[in-house]
This record gives sequence, C-alpha cells and structure tokens, in this order.
Amino acid sequence: MTILRPKPAARPASATSPALSDSQRRFGRDWRLAAAFLAPTGLLIAALILFPIVSSMITSTTERHGAETVFVGLDNFTALIDDPVFHTGVLNSFVFTAYAEIFKVTLGLIAALMLHHMRRGRAVLAGIILLPWVVPTVVTAFTWRALFDPIFGSVNTVFTATGIGPALAAIGLVDSWPAEWLSNPELAMPAVILVNVWKGIPFFTVTFLAGLKAIDSGLYEAAMVDGASPWQRFRHVTLPGLRHVMIVTVLLSSIWTFNNFDLIWLMTQGGPGNATAPYVMVAYSKAIQQLQLGAGAAVTLVMLPIVGILVLFLVRLMRRSDGPGTGDTGRSRLTPAQRKAMPWVVVAVSTLLLVWSSPHIVWKAALVLGVFVLISAVVGRTVSTLAARGNQRAARWVNGVSSGLALTGLLLFVLAPLYWMTVTAFKSDSQIVMRTNELWPTPWSTEQFTNLFSGRAFGTWYLNTILVAGASTLIALICAALAGYALARLKFRGSESFTVTILLTYVMPGALLFIPLYQMMSGIGLNDSLWSLVVTYPTFTLPFATWLLVGYFKSIPAELEESALVDGCTRLGAFVRIVLPLAKPGLLAVALFTLTNAWNEFLFAFVFITRNEYRTLPVGMQSMIFGDVVPHGQLAAASLLISIPVVLMYAFGQRFLTEGLTAGAVKG
Repeated sequence: MTILRPKPAARPASATSPALSDSQRRFGRDWRLAAAFLAPTGLLIAALILFPIVSSMITSTTERHGAETVFVGLDNFTALIDDPVFHTGVLNSFVFTAYAEIFKVTLGLIAALMLHHMRRGRAVLAGIILLPWVVPTVVTAFTWRALFDPIFGSVNTVFTATGIGPALAAIGLVDSWPAEWLSNPELAMPAVILVNVWKGIPFFTVTFLAGLKAIDSGLYEAAMVDGASPWQRFRHVTLPGLRHVMIVTVLLSSIWTFNNFDLIWLMTQGGPGNATAPYVMVAYSKAIQQLQLGAGAAVTLVMLPIVGILVLFLVRLMRRSDGPGTGDTGRSRLTPAQRKAMPWVVVAVSTLLLVWSSPHIVWKAALVLGVFVLISAVVGRTVSTLAARGNQRAARWVNGVSSGLALTGLLLFVLAPLYWMTVTAFKSDSQIVMRTNELWPTPWSTEQFTNLFSGRAFGTWYLNTILVAGASTLIALICAALAGYALARLKFRGSESFTVTILLTYVMPGALLFIPLYQMMSGIGLNDSLWSLVVTYPTFTLPFATWLLVGYFKSIPAELEESALVDGCTRLGAFVRIVLPLAKPGLLAVALFTLTNAWNEFLFAFVFITRNEYRTLPVGMQSMIFGDVVPHGQLAAASLLISIPVVLMYAFGQRFLTEGLTAGAVKG
C-alpha cells in the first residue's frame, strides 16, 4: 500500500544545510577533501612537468666548459639564428607534420564515413583498422623499415611484379626503379610520412566516427526532405557537425606529430644526412650526444611559443565544449564572415609554406590526394545522379561496390605490414636471405624465437617492460581517480585553474621535458634504473588519465551520491562505494591507455637507460641492430611478441574503451 504524506514546508537554508566556516566560505565548501584528493596529482605535475620546464629555462642560459657550467645568457638562443642544422630540423618538423595531418584527415574521414554507413560488421572492421594505432611504435618502425629495404624488403618486389613500381617512375613519383626508399633524400621524408599516416589513421577514424554518431539524424532527414544531394548533406550537415571534433583532433595530432622522435629515429635516425631529422632530434644530439645541455634546452624552448599557441587554442576549445552556453555568443570576437574565411586563410598560408619548403614533395602529395578526392567525388556524383533519376537499385549497387573496393584497399593498406611481420617471424634465416616463399613460410619455423631468447636478454627486457608499465599505470590510475573526482564533483576555489593546468600538461610534448628530467634523474642518482622510468612516465600518462576521468565522472548522475550522503554516507564513502563501481568503464579505458603508452614509450627509456639489463623492449629491440646488420627475422619475432599483449588487451577491452572515451573524452 502506498501512503501519501503531505509535502513538508520549506525550511530556511540554515536548517537544511550546515553553516559554512570562514575557511569554507573563502576556499570553497569541499576544499579540505579536494586538497587531499588533488595532492598526489599536484605534486607529480609540479615535480615532473612544471619544475622541469623552469629548470630547462635556467639550463638554456648555461654552457658547459669542461667540467664547469658557466652562465652565458641568451648566447645559446642567438647561436640558433645561424645554425643550419636547427633550421633544417624545424623545416623537417613542419613538413612532416603538415603532410601527415592532411592525409590523416582525408583518409580518416573517408574511413569513418564508410564505417558509419555500414549496417553489419562495423565493430569488427573498426577493431581491425585500430590495429596500427595499437601496435607499439617500435614495431611499426622496424616493420616498415624492413618492407622498404631495397634488398630484403617486399615493397619493391611486389611493386615490380605488379607493374606499379615502373608506373610510379614513369610519372615521376619516384626518381628511378627499384627505389631506395630510406636512403634517397628525395624519398626518405615521404616514406616516414607514409608510415606516420598508416599509424595515425585509426585515431582519426575513431574520433570522426564518434563525432558522426553524435550528429542528430533529424538534420539529415530534414535535408533530404528539402531535396539536398549527398554532397550538399555532407557539406552543410556532416562537416559542420564534425567541425569541433576535427579541430580538436587535428590540433592534438599536430602537437604529437610535430614533436615526434621515436618513429623517425628508429626508421632513419634523421638520415640520409639530415633529410628527415626533426628539431627534437637536433635537441637530442646537442644535449645527450654532445653533452651541451644548455644548447639542447634552447632548441626545445625556442619552439615553445609555437607549441604554446596550439596548446592554448586547444585548451580553449576543450573548455568551451565542457562549459555551459557553448553557442556562438561570446565565443569569438570574429564576425561570422571572418570565422567562415579563417579555415581558408589557414589552408592558403599552409599551402604556400609547403610549396616553399618542399617543392619536390608538394606536387606528388597533391597528385596522390587529388586521386582520392576525384574518385570519391565521381562515385558520389554517380550515386546522386542515379538516385535523382529514380534508379535506386543501381545507386545502391554503385555505392556498395565502391564502398567495398575502398574498404578492401584500406584493409590491405592496414593489414599488409602486419601480415608481413607475422610470416617473417616464422621463416628461417635461409628463407629470409634467399627470398624464397615471400608470402608464406615453407616450412614454418620457430628458429627466430629460439634465437631471440637464447642469444639475447629479450626475456629481461620483457620483464622490465611489464614492471615499469604496471607500476606507472597503477600510480596514474590512483592519482587520476582522486583528482578527476575532485575536479568533477567537489566545490573549491581554483578548480578551473587546476583543470586548465591538467589540459596544458596533457598536451605538453615530451620533447620539452626529456632534457631537464635527464638532469633530475642524474642529480638524484636514478639514471640507469627502472625507477627513473616509473617516476617519469606519469608526465604523459597522468594528465590524460585525469582529463578523461573528469569527463567520465561528470557523466555519472550526481543524484546517486546525494542519496548516499542523505543516508549518512561520507563523501569519501560515496566516492568509493558509489562512484568508483559505476566508473569501471572509464577506469578500464584509462588503464588500457596508460598501460599501452608506458609499454610503447621510447624516448625517455632511450635517454635514461644505457645498461642492457635495465632496458625496456622498445630500446632493447633498437639495440639489436648493429650498423648495417639488421636481424629481420628476430626483429619480426620480437615485434610479434611485443604486440600480442597489447592487441589482446584492446580486443577484450574494446567495449570498455569505446564507452569510456564516449563518456569521458567526447563529453568532457
């Protein structure tokens, strides 16, 4: 039986809530609990990110003279004005980033649109396309390096057999055939750009696919009722709906790509000459190889304003999407016409810079990109024309066949390097050297795995990687859960400033930190120790984990905690008993990301660790190469073994990853 009771009369505020103390009125209602929750994250960020940046600024004003370090003021910065190696490094970073982003946006958008319109098998194909992003960078670099090898690689062999190679030479995309992809200054940069595109397409595809799902389907229905063609719906509904996601994705990817070190170092070490050396490699050479820490710090800091502008713009976009009133009002001082023209201005300026900086690449990139765009436009126009004439069956057939061919091409591009790595791992040395049974080992052999464990410290490297990745993930997860909840739920003064700091450190590139962190680890005696990695890895795992969990905690209804508080539960008890169980998808997504980032990390491990017994897998695999002697079979076997755990984790955690990203990154 339901008993109806009269609604109690409203009580004054003093009766319904406890009186606030002076400190609570000054610092916020929950400032004590917030301080406790934020202390671990605040200390780590201050000690590992903010302090090292300040230390790097001080170091940049010094110079090493023998055993002494002397103050030189701005001499290290002024020396860069006439440093041709630095100029080449900055130019290479810009060229590498610009071309990579153009192709990743184009191909990622095409892949996302195809997956979005699929009715069956979308999850399976999305998981397959995600593989290049999942596998470690060291695996990507060594696999493609082997494929591009002019003697043992399969790219020249396959392209020669199919006639593609001579055709590329005939139209001038390559100077001669067979091509020397990584030893030719004209081809080395396009080759490393291609590999970065291969690895980056999944990130763009996943984020664009999430953005497409968020677009209201009613907008498409209204456009179809108004007679809009597929191109018009794409231009006036899809692109505006993806605008924010595209800008944030491109900015994030641009910051990461501009500061890339590991992929280029592992593939070319900046060669031939300095044809592919980015500015980060110039800083590494000066600081670590030449022991001029001041000059190396100056190289990274002189690029800080450029990175800073991108970071601040990105933070503004992220905060705008997270706050109330995200409409056009007060969003920008630009007029609507100026905002509409701004992207075209950026495109025009970037194109002119690319024409000036890389005339030998720009026309080749324009030709390849033009082919993709032209084919897409022709198919779209054909489908639209057939539909307008009432021939829906033919339109569906053309659309299905073209989508099938495009997906087949994309899957071949994604899976071919991974397939080559797998079959090479099961070939004997004689099969690899004699080039027999190129696409299928006959017979299958475990020789490479036996040699890998019998003659090298591979097992030790594997154990080191597990220990470092596990410990750093546990630290990041605990600190991020506490800080994320405090920023999402607790009321205290300074919460917005702390959130902005998290966002800033989230996108702060490791290139700005490895020199001062190297000094710090040397000063406290942690170099050549696994502790140096466990301590420093939160610099790139903790900010992301905190930012994602802030968004996820905000997606959990606050009424659940309020009910627990009414029933006498403390705020800490509500966090442990109510929020954490509901946040399992977000916590698993964070654990998956932080674990794989720590598993794949190369730069810090390469700089901090020199002793073989303390190396992690990426650095250990790099040490397997002696000059021009490359053990392709053992590297393939090692690549397979280092990739399997990550792929399995993503396969089992894909559902939680998608749910965690949707609730955290997209809404946050």
